[in-house]
This record gives sequence, structure tokens and C-alpha cells, in this order.
Amino acid sequence: MADEIDYEALPSNAGLAVNMLAGALAGISEHAVMFPVDSIKTRMQVFATSPVAVYSGVGNAFTRISSTEGMRALWRGVSSVILGAGPAHAIHFGTLEAVKELAGGNEAGNQWLATSLAGASATIASDAFMNPFDVIKQRMQLHKSEFRSAWQCARTVYGAEGFGAFYISYPTTLAITIPFNAIQVTVYEHIKRFANPRNEYSPATHIVAGGIAGAVAAAVTTPLDVAKTILQTRGTATDADIRNARGMVDAFRVIWTRDGLKGFGRGLTPRVLTIMPSSALCWMSYEFFKAAIRSD
Repeated sequence: MADEIDYEALPSNAGLAVNMLAGALAGISEHAVMFPVDSIKTRMQVFATSPVAVYSGVGNAFTRISSTEGMRALWRGVSSVILGAGPAHAIHFGTLEAVKELAGGNEAGNQWLATSLAGASATIASDAFMNPFDVIKQRMQLHKSEFRSAWQCARTVYGAEGFGAFYISYPTTLAITIPFNAIQVTVYEHIKRFANPRNEYSPATHIVAGGIAGAVAAAVTTPLDVAKTILQTRGTATDADIRNARGMVDAFRVIWTRDGLKGFGRGLTPRVLTIMPSSALCWMSYEFFKAAIRSD
């Protein structure tokens, strides 16, 4: 198939800008499409004091939120994601490809160490940029959130809690996303190489490999994601233990005290439902944009 775009074999000097632009476009696509399910996940992970904000499952949450608050409530906070996701994913994929190339991840054979290192490096860089946007997003997603714009939320949180509120969850975020991305990239690369050994542009391969990789990584890191949500929304809590949580250990203690072992799985289903298709879409979009841009 000589006419196929061998996108991974093109000169490396054309790669960084292409990878960053492709990553930005893929990131916006990924987050925008699955945002309502992500909103449900956030609400299921917080320890709500009102029975109205306690949901038994994804379907129950979707029905109750849309009927009592309107469909728009499921999209509240998407502006923050759109503002942050493009640059953050550009940073992520640019770092991913640069480190993978430097570490030998593009060479033939099983380069699991190089791809894991590339995934971990990419997330350290991108999360440093994205963390404040994620805090704003989750504050806006909560039941009866007072915020109607990302700027209003950012200004209010900064005024009431200081700049540290945007980064108190950063260590926990890294504790999630470093293993998440290491797992995701490694699983993705292995499945892609197995299913597409000729490195041809193959949307079906990218969708399947991306979806499986995202689901595995999401399931493994859910307990940490619950802790992150508690830290990022603590400023809205009335419970003193939650409001005074200072880091991941405090968040774990709150989860264990309030809900026991099952608390660490809060939001597992919507997290997997969000990340599996969004990961598939992200990798497909990334590979598509990379191939399309390089073919121009």
C-alpha cells in the first residue's frame, strides 16, 4: 500500500509543531464530546450533604440533573476545559513525541521503558498548565454551583482561598496522571504495534487501541481521582475535615472514614465511560491530525 501515509516514518524535524497542533486539536475534541459524563463523575465523587445531590448511577444522575437543573447544567465548566485543553494537550503530545524520540521509543522492538518514560514526562509538563483549569471546571460542575463563567470562578476562588487553591491537588494529579499516562501510552503502543505492524494510518486501530488503553488506565487510577476531586472542591464543603484537607493523605483518610473501601471506587463507571471513548477519540484525532498536517 504505497499510497498510505507512513506518518511515523516522516522526518523528525517536521515533528514537534505537528505533534503539538495535532495534540491541541485532539484534546479539545476529546474533552468537549464527553464533558456531560465527566460532570456526572465529579458529582458522584464528592461527599454531598444534600440527598438531592446523591446519585445511584450514571443513568440516575443524568435523568435527575437534566430534569431538575436542565441539560445546560451538564455542560457547566466546559469553557474552562476548552481554554486549557488545547494548550495542555499541545504540551502533552509535544513532550510525548520529543521524549519518545530521544529515549528510542520509535525504534523497532518492544520499547516499553521509553514509551512509559515519554508518557510520564508528558503529563508532568501538561498538568502543570492544566491543573488550575481543572479546579475551575470541577467547581463549576458541582450541584448548585454559584459560578457561571470560568473567569468569575477563578476570581472568586483566588480571592477566597488564594493561589494555592489552584495547585493543592497538583501532587495528587501527578500521582494519577503519571501512572495513567504511562499505562495508557504503553498499552496503546503495544496494541497498535500488534494490530498495525506496518505503521499505516489506520483509524480503526487507533480507536480500539486508544479505547482499551484509556479504560485500563482509568480503572487503575480511580481511587486517586476520588482524592483529587475532594481536594479540588474542598472550598465548597461544609464538612471541616474535607475543607481542611491539605493533601492526598488527608483526602484518603476522609474517603476511608466516610465510605470505607467502596469510597475509593466512587465514580468508577462514569470515569471509565468518559475516558474510554474520549481516549479513543483523542488518539484517533491525534493520529488523523498528525497525518493530515504532515501530508499538506
